[in-house]
Amino acid sequence: MYLGIDLGTTAVKAIVVDEKQKIMGEVTTEVTNVDRQPPISEQEPSTWIAAVESSLDTLRSKDPRLLAGIKSIGLSGHMHGAVLLDRNSDVLRPCIMWDDGRSALECKKLEDAADFRGIAGNLVMAGFTAPKLRWIHKHEPSIFEKTRKILLPKDYLRLWMTGEFVSEMSDASGTLWMDIRNRDWSDKLLSACYLNRSHVPALEEGTAATGQLHKAHCRRWGIPQGAIVAGGAGDNAAAACGMGIVGKSSLISLGTSGVVFAPTKRFLPCPEQGVHAFCHAVPDLWHQMGVILSAASCLKWLSQLACRTPASLLDLLPCAPAEPSKVLFNPCLTGSRTPYNDPTMRGTLAGLTANTDLPDVLQAVLEGVAFALNDCFQSLKTAGTDIQEAFAVGGGSQSETWLKIIANATGANLLLAEKGEYGAAFGAARLAIVAHTNCDASEVMSSPPVKSEIVPDRDKLQSYKDAYCRFKEHCRSERASK
Repeated sequence: MYLGIDLGTTAVKAIVVDEKQKIMGEVTTEVTNVDRQPPISEQEPSTWIAAVESSLDTLRSKDPRLLAGIKSIGLSGHMHGAVLLDRNSDVLRPCIMWDDGRSALECKKLEDAADFRGIAGNLVMAGFTAPKLRWIHKHEPSIFEKTRKILLPKDYLRLWMTGEFVSEMSDASGTLWMDIRNRDWSDKLLSACYLNRSHVPALEEGTAATGQLHKAHCRRWGIPQGAIVAGGAGDNAAAACGMGIVGKSSLISLGTSGVVFAPTKRFLPCPEQGVHAFCHAVPDLWHQMGVILSAASCLKWLSQLACRTPASLLDLLPCAPAEPSKVLFNPCLTGSRTPYNDPTMRGTLAGLTANTDLPDVLQAVLEGVAFALNDCFQSLKTAGTDIQEAFAVGGGSQSETWLKIIANATGANLLLAEKGEYGAAFGAARLAIVAHTNCDASEVMSSPPVKSEIVPDRDKLQSYKDAYCRFKEHCRSERASK
């Protein structure tokens, strides 16, 4: 048996798979104590531990045999967070999360301090880890002075599980302290944040064993002693492993945020387009990502305003809208990454009239997210990756209407997998299998069968191109007026 644990922004998901990757048990546990008041976004790491403990308790209560057969554990988690530890490995302050925007002013200073674009291959963005530490240095100097180790969220779970200070390539890429081409920390980039290698964990590949589960944990949950913990992956790379996106195909994720993910056989940075170029969780592979900070969360936002559930909102639209909405929606509710790199950018609705009704606004919201994803497609195309086909995953992918809009906005064919679990927790379990068996990752990480395919409506492509041009002009005007 193999255990995959994914630390999400709002929940921990744990799944157990057998040697044939059949899911034998799964549980999702809410993460509490979340402080998200833009630009602030923080969480207490202790709540992550509590959620993992609760998940393991639930799995054991369902069937003690599930955990009794565990040979290896894989970890996944939300990226870019900064967990600061003192000399006793105690947490000094709440974790500053991936969508925290307070370090916008520090980004320019870091760009001037070192060649982040050349070495890390990425723009310095407020959501990444490096500017968070510059912010701490300026605004919380006593905390910075006490900091002895900085861990990413999933790697804090690893410390709790094994006592080891270890990260892996995909997650560490999002710190902006890595020489990503050479898969190692960069002394120059660390120094720009007043840090050195003693502050960061050791680096391993996502498929490597990074330590053994503490004996106390083994006794508590009936897990065999000697069970190893694999390197794992950042959430997007883990989801890609779960979908078999390791050297072929591409991925669109419609979760809280939106991601366009494409694996590459070499390091292909394109910082001027806001493209993320990171190491993959599998050795000798890299990937490119376009990222929007608000995707399915935009639908949740509208549902709260309308006092409806997201599902009941979606019922207001036909399966395939006849034409693009006359209303424009910019989905930057918590800022922008690709392509604008602007944490202060905010969402807007434009083109409202006295006749605008809720379905009009709903369609505009779905299209705004689709156009923002097309921004990512266009940025990756400039970076050398032209995506014609991609698997669609995440909560938003459950809406056929939304997928048809995205297909029309991007011109890409969207693939839906056969019913099953292929997310980040499943990808983490796959990495655990590779770490335990030392097999080639390609033997484990096949793509799932395709259930259906959403293709663009050729009769509507021009109207969506025109609407996308209006969307781009609206975004440019909004930025110019700031």
